[in-house]
Amino acid sequence: MNIDKAKKLCAGLPGATQDIKWTSCLVYSVGGKMFAITDSDPKASRFSIKVDDDAFLGLTDRPGIIPAPYLARMKWVRIDDPKAVSDEEAATLLKRAHEIIFGKLTKKLQKQIAEGGDT
Repeated sequence: MNIDKAKKLCAGLPGATQDIKWTSCLVYSVGGKMFAITDSDPKASRFSIKVDDDAFLGLTDRPGIIPAPYLARMKWVRIDDPKAVSDEEAATLLKRAHEIIFGKLTKKLQKQIAEGGDT
């Protein structure tokens, strides 16, 4: 997984915003709800992602992927080794994380984002 490509993908998803939280975490959100987290350091190699309940156990059984600290109970994984996933798989996981969170937003907010309005 190329971290720079992953960051660009996250930033380009519909309604996605990014900000710094907890001093050094670059957080990607949609509708004010997080779907991906990485370190703000350009040399960062870890990425945490919200995943489907069904995918959580399969992903965390793989080398280089662990339950995300503090977020595992909400089915987040942390990719510690960028080689653990291909660019294509990372793109699929990030898009799905965005979809999961987008689906939990109110219908009004979903419509606003879909129409390109401010979030």
